[in-house]
Amino acid sequence: MPEGDTVYQAARRLHAALAGRVLTRSDLRVPRFATADLTGRSVLDVTPRGKHLLTRIEGELTLHSHLRMDGSWRIYEPGERWRGGPAHQIRAILANAEHTAVGYRLPVLELLRTQDESKAVGHLGPDLLGPDWDADSALRNLLQDPARAIGEALLDQRNLAGVGNVYKSEICFAVRAAPWLPVGELPAPERLVTAAKQLLEANKDRPVRQAYVYGRAGRPCPRCRTPIRTATQRDPSGRERPTYWCPKCQPAPPL
Repeated sequence: MPEGDTVYQAARRLHAALAGRVLTRSDLRVPRFATADLTGRSVLDVTPRGKHLLTRIEGELTLHSHLRMDGSWRIYEPGERWRGGPAHQIRAILANAEHTAVGYRLPVLELLRTQDESKAVGHLGPDLLGPDWDADSALRNLLQDPARAIGEALLDQRNLAGVGNVYKSEICFAVRAAPWLPVGELPAPERLVTAAKQLLEANKDRPVRQAYVYGRAGRPCPRCRTPIRTATQRDPSGRERPTYWCPKCQPAPPL
């Protein structure tokens, strides 16, 4: 599931394959930008911003993409078979003489003027893996609505950028708080910000993300051996998402 750490890794791979090279092929398979031709332009850099990717291209252009639940960018060598999914799931192709980057199942793909990037990512809070990271600002954002459940507040990218459903569960486990506990009732709430930063930093270079509770329903808690439980919790968009917690280490708040 793409979150701040995996998007960071995707940006690094794309940057290594595309930056400083001239595009020999560009194909944006979304109706609004289907006629856009970036061939002959150099890719300047690929930058992650929370769970967003910004591919900056010569001529003050930025290709903005978001992976959401199951989008991905795959990189192939000349002649290599593309294996990211069926052709009808391809949304973007960017190629140079040495590499081809193929975007599969991208729910968000748009071409912007670089000066207008804020229209796509300006609403985001401090990026956990970005140069703009500001722990104090992230904490202030989280505490703006003290009655809001911790899990929902962590998923709101306006508070801090990069936390998805996996890290929501992992952060709550790290601070021994149920995901439904109101933010304002958590002692020393700065622990949320510290844990978020530590977890994403620890996983940003790992090929396989380490998880203590996410996806481990019924398995023993690594602290107390109590079986991990799972339930649904609404995200900021109103969708029901799975959450995982230890009922002993993270007792539910009273009703």
